[in-house]
Amino acid sequence: MNELQILKSDITQARVVRSGLDIDAPLATGEILLKVDKFGFSANNVTYAAAGDQLGYWQFFPASDNESNTWGIIPVWGFADVVASSATGVDVGERVFGYYPTNSYLKMGNVKVLESRLIDGAEHRSKLPPGYNTYRRVGLEPGYDRNMDNMRMLLWPLYITSFCLWDSLQHNGWHGAKQVVVISASSKTSIGLGYALAADTDAPTSIGFTSKGNQQWVENLGLYDQTINYDALEDIDASIPTVIVDMSGNSTLLANLHAHLGENLAHCLNVGLTHWSEGGRDTGIPKEKREFFFAPSHIQMRMKEWGPEEFDSKSSQFITDSSTQSADWMKIEKLDGVEKLADIYGDVCAGKLPPEKALVIEL
Repeated sequence: MNELQILKSDITQARVVRSGLDIDAPLATGEILLKVDKFGFSANNVTYAAAGDQLGYWQFFPASDNESNTWGIIPVWGFADVVASSATGVDVGERVFGYYPTNSYLKMGNVKVLESRLIDGAEHRSKLPPGYNTYRRVGLEPGYDRNMDNMRMLLWPLYITSFCLWDSLQHNGWHGAKQVVVISASSKTSIGLGYALAADTDAPTSIGFTSKGNQQWVENLGLYDQTINYDALEDIDASIPTVIVDMSGNSTLLANLHAHLGENLAHCLNVGLTHWSEGGRDTGIPKEKREFFFAPSHIQMRMKEWGPEEFDSKSSQFITDSSTQSADWMKIEKLDGVEKLADIYGDVCAGKLPPEKALVIEL
């Protein structure tokens, strides 16, 4: 039983080591042992590594054989089955969707058992965002279709952020903007936002900002009102108020766009790190005009305002509809085990995978 680990000081470096989890040890009261069936992997997971220290992603799943604390485990979204349980109300064989390590097993502790969800109450996760500690009991969902597992684990974590971005933008009156520029427009979270903007008749003009190599592919999606490549920045209308949604984290790109827009930069939402190696420098964007957008915080806000059921209903409908449309362009590649993921991990880090490709790792 192996696990994939990433070097915290250089996230392009990975290793596969033997897991230290004893799956034969007796379970304490309230513990559950899950066997991971499969999980999805994309540039979004590399973002977890790039922000591992800043946002606490390394804390979810402590790495084995790691006395120096130099290695970490990237969290992934996937499906697992209960193989042992000492939690009342949770039976062996139950299927669960949620946040897992790049490992074959997860032991959950002090599990809170709810009608439709399980919450991992392990002490080391207690101060982490609750959305990541919540697991869906999919076998209890009306109409659950196992054939949709791949699309769900690949797109739900991304499109929930897309939904939250759209909801935040419209909630804030688009920050007074007349156009929305989405940087790294070929990323799947950007595409999800593109679906939301295209479906909203009150949304401002949308511009997909992408590399020259991906421009035609993005145009063919038919989501954005305009598609412009990074080398043609001057084609963006600088005469009207503009909100930026940045999935790239590319400081130079942001600085150039800010210089081009000038006072007509109304607001900038920093979301992702698809260009994670190009970040960390001053963009010149004033603090009052930029914010780091963290989807779990927005989810918590809306759950308090709407209630969990209404939030689930609204977001799930959007994700279902967008995922159905995404089936037209997404190409899934299946890999056997974390060893195969380790072989291709460097390409994911370097952004070498075509935008339509999605990885499913089967264990």
